[in-house]
Amino acid sequence: MLCLSLLVVLHEGGHFGFAKLFKTRVLRFYMFANWGFHLFSSYDNWFRRLLGKPLVTKRGNEGKNFFAYLRNLFYRLTGQKEKIVTENIGNKEYDENAGTEYGIGWLPIGGYVAIAGMIDETNQQLSAEPQPWEFRSKKIWQRFLIMFGGVLMNLITAFVIYCGIMLFVGEDRLPMQNIKQGFAYNQEAESVGFRDGDIPVRIDDEDIEGWNSAILQDISNAKKVTVLREGKEVTLPMPEDGLNLLSMIRSVPPFMMMASPALIDSVAPGSAAAKAGVKPGSRILAVDGAAITYWSDYDSLFVRKQDVLSLKNCTKADSLRMRNMTLVFQNAGAETPDTVKLQLDQEYRMGVVRHFVINDYEVAHIDYNLLTCIPAGFSYGWQTLVNYIDSMKYLATKDGAQEVGSFIAIGNMFPDSWDWLRFWMMTALISIVLAVMNILPIPGLDGGHIVILLYEAITGRQPSEKVMVWLEYIGLGLILALMVLAFGNDIRRFIL
Repeated sequence: MLCLSLLVVLHEGGHFGFAKLFKTRVLRFYMFANWGFHLFSSYDNWFRRLLGKPLVTKRGNEGKNFFAYLRNLFYRLTGQKEKIVTENIGNKEYDENAGTEYGIGWLPIGGYVAIAGMIDETNQQLSAEPQPWEFRSKKIWQRFLIMFGGVLMNLITAFVIYCGIMLFVGEDRLPMQNIKQGFAYNQEAESVGFRDGDIPVRIDDEDIEGWNSAILQDISNAKKVTVLREGKEVTLPMPEDGLNLLSMIRSVPPFMMMASPALIDSVAPGSAAAKAGVKPGSRILAVDGAAITYWSDYDSLFVRKQDVLSLKNCTKADSLRMRNMTLVFQNAGAETPDTVKLQLDQEYRMGVVRHFVINDYEVAHIDYNLLTCIPAGFSYGWQTLVNYIDSMKYLATKDGAQEVGSFIAIGNMFPDSWDWLRFWMMTALISIVLAVMNILPIPGLDGGHIVILLYEAITGRQPSEKVMVWLEYIGLGLILALMVLAFGNDIRRFIL
């Protein structure tokens, strides 16, 4: 909530700031949505348009509008004076000297600024004659900056945060050459030429500075990847149409992971492993007759077990049989390995904590001063922005649509305990996400308004008010559909 509150205020503040700069009347500035009643009357007017009836915007008609009645009932119940509520908030009764209403909406979804003379989700109707303080009376470049101000503020916020992190925290890098044991690869990676132990050092002739999560995305778009194999550089040509990033991320075992030997850090008391005599420092050598070198080999075996269990004719007896395992391991300091039979728990775990191999490698820490933190932060932010824009191409695919999440998914991105660094890193990332999502050319979003301005700049004329209203309804429908998809995905993940 802290992250979203901050980003919403800054985003809407971008619109607000440019509007004030160009002396445009701002009617409302709300953090979060106050749409409960606006949407009611909006849909009421939408149905009235379909039926050919006049809109409920004139004084004296409020009693005939059920939703306006609900709004006034709300005012009375909350101890406020009964108000004459109209949706015509952009008419002549507002002048350039009138102030702005500031508030916090009851629905924690986005926020909004209502600008006089602008068709948007606030459902205001335009007066007959444009007024000098209205949005529609401003020059095209001024209206463009007003609409782009929110996206611009999100980008500036992200870059400032990244620069601040570089200044106060610095940056940790794990050089690829320091990963002595290389990486373990799955079957998909091996099909394009990777081999266990390979260390990627160059992508499309550009050196890899250090290991990070963006390397997978870079490989998915690469034409060639250069790896270190037994001390020699080998260049691997990638498929012409690239690799599917979602498949690379979702696959178990992963497309590539640090070649982590199957060493055990600790053993849970009373677990199957503890009963079998497995101790901290033990190394797994084989499972059910299959040799185990890396933890990825172990994972591959259990992927095959899960594939069998997913079959419709699989019985409880089959599940119990799958939980029986023959394990070959060697305790630290022992001269010979041990072979035991054990039964995994219902989650198919034997009760061990794996050795985290990254702790074995030397990480380089880089400190920045007030001058060097700016290019470093900008570079990090720019790469994050480019990678996120690139990932948008998967949104139109079935797999990509399943990855869309709502505020529940955003909340799960944050750690369970407070961590300042993690908070600011996630806030900067979400700020970039909001910037990209808002610039999409969907009516109702900033990008939709900008497309309309570009149309006006090219043709020399503005779309009619009727067209603008219908575009808002279409955009609202698309946004609501996306929200339903996002919440549906979160519910599905929770159930599964």
